[in-house]
Amino acid sequence: MRKLLFLIFFLISIKTNSQTTRFEIFLTDTVMTNASVSFLVADADIGNVLFSYNPKLSLIPASTMKLVTSSAALELLGPAYTFRTSVGYTGTVNRSGRLYGNIVIKGGGDPTLGSEYFSEYYNDFVSGWVDDLKKYGIRKVRGKVITDDSYYDYEPVAPRWLWEDIGVYYGAGVYGLSVFDNSCKIRVKSSGGSSGVEILDITPDLHGYKFTNRLISSGSEENWYVYSAPYSTQGWLSGTVPSSEKEIILDASIPDPPLLLAEILNEKLDQAGIRITGKPATSRLEPAKLPENITILSETISPLLTFIIDILNKESVNLYAEHLVKELGKQIKGRGTTAAGLNVIREFLDKAGVDTTGLFIEDGSGLSSRNGLNAEGLVKLLIYLRARGRYFPEFYSSLPEAGYSGTLSQYFTDEVFVSNLKAKSGSMTRVRCYAGYMTSRSGKNLVFTIMVNNFQGTSRYIITHIEDILKEIIFEN
Repeated sequence: MRKLLFLIFFLISIKTNSQTTRFEIFLTDTVMTNASVSFLVADADIGNVLFSYNPKLSLIPASTMKLVTSSAALELLGPAYTFRTSVGYTGTVNRSGRLYGNIVIKGGGDPTLGSEYFSEYYNDFVSGWVDDLKKYGIRKVRGKVITDDSYYDYEPVAPRWLWEDIGVYYGAGVYGLSVFDNSCKIRVKSSGGSSGVEILDITPDLHGYKFTNRLISSGSEENWYVYSAPYSTQGWLSGTVPSSEKEIILDASIPDPPLLLAEILNEKLDQAGIRITGKPATSRLEPAKLPENITILSETISPLLTFIIDILNKESVNLYAEHLVKELGKQIKGRGTTAAGLNVIREFLDKAGVDTTGLFIEDGSGLSSRNGLNAEGLVKLLIYLRARGRYFPEFYSSLPEAGYSGTLSQYFTDEVFVSNLKAKSGSMTRVRCYAGYMTSRSGKNLVFTIMVNNFQGTSRYIITHIEDILKEIIFEN
């Protein structure tokens, strides 16, 4: 009899509690038959759990991983932290302006140098370097332009990234000297009625890098791939582009940004009438000639870290996140490696009271499918940052705003969310995650994380369910 009464009470509670009903509808939908969910909502002020489902289940977080990386960087480096790129020379300059030595570009880990997100900030920074060298009186160089890219290690890509991601812009590697978001635009066009595709141009010019073109034109959808490895001299394009004669842009990664920047500076110096005898190189290519005793003539300072993180979270820039991982390793462990940076992040999570035994962290951006976070861990981190974070206002400001900015500009557009919900999204194939802050209709401050893996159907369908669930939580708390 007690079991029967309990069952009746349980069923009544489901029917009368619309919050539970929405979530139950979500779980019983056929698209969720093989899916996994980790979900938790808590009071942001006192930490009380208001709703949870598999809160400790570790799932692929995709870009919600950036919440961990960006908060660690802000708390440990500070919002005013900057990166520095220097240009100068080694050797001596005689009275006639002849340099017996090398022009050196010394990388300092700046993830934003020449970035399209900061185009007005950097302007034509390379021409600025040329002007500074000319003002010093350098007219000829008996040496070469060499990039010192030893600031970080020479392993630009996280070990467990997919091969199909590395050649595309969002899989660009991290270098001691990165430039132009380490990405290029390959402009292609279908060759009339044939099945061939023509490469029109590449911006920026990759100075001799070769792509084998195996693209074909077929149908109306884009399904192309760029395969190229870091430091390689050739790659290839494959897959399909629409068969119309419309131009298509393939956003690809630059295989060797430090060498490319040396080549660009070399070219601009030549155009300015400064003749150089040697060919451009990098410290990786010529470790025995690692520049020492550099006379610095020009310095380029990055935007403040708070502005970098604002773009990182709103636009979900993988490159920035991976740079910050290595920078954390460099500054706190003395090693500019991914492994050292991830150790710093784990220690940061421990300090924040997050149980890391069920967390699996392979990178800082969330691109690796081997990452594993859970709703409880992310909610605890978000509560910690709000209550004890030194730079919570800067962190909170960096989160996309529902229906307005960044990756949420087209989502959560219902008036109940607008100006009321800020969160980081995470998405990849069969993965949709959201984590952030919102306020209930009664004025209660809430923190939430919902992670969904291995669903069927479209991402838009899953997002609609998530919107319904969060909307009812806002109304009922």
